[in-house]
Amino acid sequence: MRIAFYAPMKPPDHPVPSGDRTVARLLMKALRRAGCDVQLASDLRMFLAAPEALDRSAALAAAEASRLAAAWCRPEAEWRPDVWFTYHLYYKAPDLIGPEVARTCGVPYAVAEASYAGKRDATAWRRAQAHVGAALEQAAVVFAMNAVDTPGIRPVTGPRTEIVPLPPFLDLDDWPALRRTAQSPGPVRLVTVAMMRGGAKVESYRLLAAALHEVRDQDWTLDVVGDGDARSDVEKAFATLGDRVAFHGARDRGDVARMIANADAFVWPGIGEAFGMVYLEAQALGVPVVAIDTAGVSNVVVHDRTGLLAASVSPEAYAGAIRRMIEDGGTRARLGAGAAAFVSEERGLAQAAQTLTSALTRARARSASHDGT
Repeated sequence: MRIAFYAPMKPPDHPVPSGDRTVARLLMKALRRAGCDVQLASDLRMFLAAPEALDRSAALAAAEASRLAAAWCRPEAEWRPDVWFTYHLYYKAPDLIGPEVARTCGVPYAVAEASYAGKRDATAWRRAQAHVGAALEQAAVVFAMNAVDTPGIRPVTGPRTEIVPLPPFLDLDDWPALRRTAQSPGPVRLVTVAMMRGGAKVESYRLLAAALHEVRDQDWTLDVVGDGDARSDVEKAFATLGDRVAFHGARDRGDVARMIANADAFVWPGIGEAFGMVYLEAQALGVPVVAIDTAGVSNVVVHDRTGLLAASVSPEAYAGAIRRMIEDGGTRARLGAGAAAFVSEERGLAQAAQTLTSALTRARARSASHDGT
């Protein structure tokens, strides 16, 4: 199966690491693992900083769509896609290329991780969101990576659109067996890994700092891995906790894996997280997670099986979950083992590859049947 892949928010070859880039790369890897011929259709970024950026982006996208259609949609084309596959579709990152190329080439249009919030229709973002709605209506299949998005998506999809659950996943080959075999003596070692930028990231850092202040009577340390424009704000939030907190800045993948694997628990509230790939990465290394049951976090952390989820977004609730993890070594060991098993048995590349290719094969069959009627 020949697949044209596109990620309008952030292309998989973007130089700045992020969860979005990670998922795009994993989707391409899973499709290739299943034997698909995957080509990156375009690296044109469609992330809109403001609603008024839509017109300029639309003009660039129209030129790109025309170029791709001319190259791929001719009968004699050297390479012609069987499916167009777009990752991460929402009002700030509409796909202004894929639907047109898919129509011109007469191939199914597929989407992974999409969201549609009706409240945006009454805002300045309504024109951008209209493009999202049109793309979802055209989609042959939508892979729902975050269960909370499905109720918003379903009313705007087409009558023949198949919505397929695709839980977030990892390539376990990227995360070597660095799991700890025994807990070290001394303070309980906590670790967090996150970019330092405004908005939900800073909110999560501040909530984590407030929660740790609530458990300052316990014996713990925290390693913070990450950097960004808001670093000074983050450091200020933790200032009262003194040298218990160590800031390590941005690190490469190997260093991050080793630092997580050497911890007793991974702590990150997860405010606004679609799901948070870093939670899966920590669990793959056998490290239990402490997060908040908000947004899409429960898609990747199973309460009392792979970690602990606080029930509300408050320092007190989150501190209670952290306190339990710190005080109870037996719980840490049980949840760490459960975390490793969960990722290995349920969230690997092979399972994702099977889900993806099965649904895309069905989409192609429906498209062929429809074209023949």
